[in-house]
Amino acid sequence: MQRIFITGASSGIGAALARQYAGQGAVLGLAARRRDALEEVRASLPGAALHAVYPLDVNDHDALAAAAADFLRGGDVDVVIANAGVSRGTLTDYPEDTAVFAQILATNVTATVATFSPFVAAMKARGQGRLVGIGSVAGIRGLPGGGAYSASKAAVISYCESLRVELRGSGIKVVTIAPGYIDTPMTRGNRYSMPFLMPVERFAARSVEAIAAGDSYRVIPWQMGLVAKLLRLLPNWLYDLAFSKAPHKAR
Repeated sequence: MQRIFITGASSGIGAALARQYAGQGAVLGLAARRRDALEEVRASLPGAALHAVYPLDVNDHDALAAAAADFLRGGDVDVVIANAGVSRGTLTDYPEDTAVFAQILATNVTATVATFSPFVAAMKARGQGRLVGIGSVAGIRGLPGGGAYSASKAAVISYCESLRVELRGSGIKVVTIAPGYIDTPMTRGNRYSMPFLMPVERFAARSVEAIAAGDSYRVIPWQMGLVAKLLRLLPNWLYDLAFSKAPHKAR
């Protein structure tokens, strides 16, 4: 029976991953800020009484460490998914957005480190485990109006790559999942076209497959993987020309 720890588990991708794993018989540790939403997710899962909920803010690293320690007391942890994340439009010429930049980077990047850190020693001792970072296609190239979000997801991708190399030979697999456009509460506020928009349950199923396979990096859906590769190949002058008129994420 697998034991899985997921942050950002109260809605969207995190809740969908919880449903996928619970359906496979896994025991879950679910962390998010909203206790009521976490309890609703837990109540909806098979074997609800088996799962633990941890109402916390991932920016409270002491609370994260305490939740990890509590979940580890129940047995070995097979998969840790640092899914918690926030997205807001930001513009550098607005001084008040500097605080928003800091919040997005703290939640999306530093909290990923704080989520993984308490589990690494136990996984090393056991010689197996999965650490899963949730990046984004938005981290492949910087998007106008989304500087903080793009920077944070680029950092997650690079951080997970560094961690993967550091842990090579330990038995721990580091998996980076880069979602394209997924139908969640976070994306429903976007005021622009979202090509290849994928239902969240389908995304979660594909992610669970990639995690089980130990893929180092997977873009989901695959069509956005092709788009991401194309974007990386564009010279800067052409990318700038193409995206300078693109719709900005709302501030």
